[in-house]
Amino acid sequence: MEAINPSPSIAIYFEDVHRHFGEVKAVDGVFLEIFDGEFFTMLGPSGSGKTTCLRLVAGFDRPTAGRIFLHGEDVSDLPPYERDVNTVFQDYALFPHMTVGENIAYGLMIKRTPINERKRRVDEMLELVRLPGLGGRKPSQLSGGQRQRVALARALINHPRVLLLDEPLGALDLKLRQQMQIELKAIQQRVGITFVYVTHDQEEALTMSDRLAVFNQGRIEQVGLPSDIYESPATAFVAGFVGVSNLISGSVAEAITGRSGMFSIRPEKIHMTDPASAVPDHFFAADGIVGEVVYLGMYTRYRVNLDRGGDLTVIQQNLETTSMDGLSTRGQRTRLQWERTHVNRIQQDVLPVTASDDGS
Repeated sequence: MEAINPSPSIAIYFEDVHRHFGEVKAVDGVFLEIFDGEFFTMLGPSGSGKTTCLRLVAGFDRPTAGRIFLHGEDVSDLPPYERDVNTVFQDYALFPHMTVGENIAYGLMIKRTPINERKRRVDEMLELVRLPGLGGRKPSQLSGGQRQRVALARALINHPRVLLLDEPLGALDLKLRQQMQIELKAIQQRVGITFVYVTHDQEEALTMSDRLAVFNQGRIEQVGLPSDIYESPATAFVAGFVGVSNLISGSVAEAITGRSGMFSIRPEKIHMTDPASAVPDHFFAADGIVGEVVYLGMYTRYRVNLDRGGDLTVIQQNLETTSMDGLSTRGQRTRLQWERTHVNRIQQDVLPVTASDDGS
């Protein structure tokens, strides 16, 4: 089998990978490098190709064209059991008739690992996922978060070189999901193996990832650090899908920035000031009238209709203001100001924007 190793640090390599289902191009020419030992996230809406890519790595599906390498070995045509990877699913996939310990030890039983060794490693896994002493319980006696930890322990006990996670926290409530995000990242750092995580939740991606790839219509729009993706989105799709972003172009962009093209500005970077306030040299500014005001507890969201046309969304943290303070600004004139360095030029010759502001 042909091997390729452009760098010993690359755990997964997609080489011009396509996966078509009839006329549908689920994956459409993906090139991607995932480094050994990193927490890498594939982020995108439903139908963007991220889960198909995960299935291709796991061996549950095969590419129509292109090749996939695991640690330098072409595994494009290998069955799942010949790949040194394991997968954690959203629905846990635990055996209800087995105890927690038996579920975790299942892979070792298949390998006919001696009982004493199985017990030792199960105890290690229970400690790792913070479930010591629960090996004798049945899955039905655990909470959703505990069952997800059991599924994680079962996937890790055979020490795979790559762990694939297909929206594993999707069935949990918000508070537990946020807690599990921190725990998952901590576990990944302790075991030191490559985690490839699939989600449509931008907060999960930004919270846990060392790097992430944003998928749209079978293609990758941008790969980078979470801070790079958020602060410097490369395309209109990324700007709209990862967080909330203002996009300006045409005559409005030229009037504000003095340049042609399309630009993004994150709403929390914009300050609402008095209409007569001076504008520092390193700031851009635009005047308008406050329209929609939405009080959201920790912060208030304003939509300001610009004199030059269009509108901008502004988010301000409620450090001192109340809901009535925010609502009272509706219909008032304001001057918006933001630092020039917070304006990001983005590409326009890309796939059509299909994401809503909140990334759903």
